[in-house]
Amino acid sequence: MAEPAQILPRHNPVAASLAGLEARLQEFRATGPRIAVLLPCYNEEAAIAGTVSAFKDALPQATIYVYDNNSTDKTIERATEAGAIVRREPYQGKGNVVRRMFADIDADVYVMADGDMTYDPTAAPSLVNRLIDGQLDMVVGARVETAQAAYRPGHRFGNRLFNTITTTLFASHFTDIFSGYRVFSRRFVKSFPASSAGFEIESELTVHALDLKLRTAEIPLPYGKRPENSVSKLNTYRDGLRILWMLLGMYRMVAPLHYYGAIAGFLAVCSLIIGAPVIETYLATGLVPRFPTAMLAAAIAQLSALTLVCGVIIDAVSDARREIKRLRYLDLAAPTTDGH
Repeated sequence: MAEPAQILPRHNPVAASLAGLEARLQEFRATGPRIAVLLPCYNEEAAIAGTVSAFKDALPQATIYVYDNNSTDKTIERATEAGAIVRREPYQGKGNVVRRMFADIDADVYVMADGDMTYDPTAAPSLVNRLIDGQLDMVVGARVETAQAAYRPGHRFGNRLFNTITTTLFASHFTDIFSGYRVFSRRFVKSFPASSAGFEIESELTVHALDLKLRTAEIPLPYGKRPENSVSKLNTYRDGLRILWMLLGMYRMVAPLHYYGAIAGFLAVCSLIIGAPVIETYLATGLVPRFPTAMLAAAIAQLSALTLVCGVIIDAVSDARREIKRLRYLDLAAPTTDGH
């Protein structure tokens, strides 16, 4: 009589995921959170060594990563000499660098800053502690100007303008959406589908937190001027237009029904204004003497209806996209001191 076939246990992805999560929690309890300091850099030869050294002193348990973005000076050499792990991102733009850093680095807590020494590295431990103690997902170091030269002409007005726009469109509570000094949880980083290429990345990070209603905090920190021979890479007008375009695009994806509904409403009003005299004449005489005007009004009304339908469809897609991001977010543990 033949022996019964051996029944192999089926692979259970949920159980495997839970087992992996439990292993990470055990490691977390034993060794504490893994902290990664991420410094995107482009031609920061004058400041990067001091920035790396300062973060090493402030967070001795952290690993310092410098991501060079096609620098033409000695940024890589200076960062390496200072003890940082240096990697390269060939696609130009801060957004491309942040996307690569978030994809490559595996940690429990991520500290992101600029390599120009304008942010205070000694504040990093308090930012990290605020994130862990409050089980937050993002802590923003809101910039408090300590020197007149910290901001270039026009940047103060631009910051106020875009903060107002973000507050209006996304009900934001942040006072500095462009701060590059931020601390993130692992579940924030790994659920963030970065699409920005340039300096609009900070706006996208902010909207991601607002869209998923993540727990965040903002701490005022001093913001100093750049050292000698270090210049800002931000183009006031070009990058300002890109940021505005990005904010409108994100509003279209986050609140498509409002976005397309406003356009549909505007078109409907235009249709009524153009078609009102035609309708009035028709009701009085039973004739349509201005047939081209009537056709134009009808075409605009149809366009209004189609726009509203597009809004309804894209709203459903946006809900599905938000659910996917939240499921990925929920798949990861929060950074806490005890692993619970």
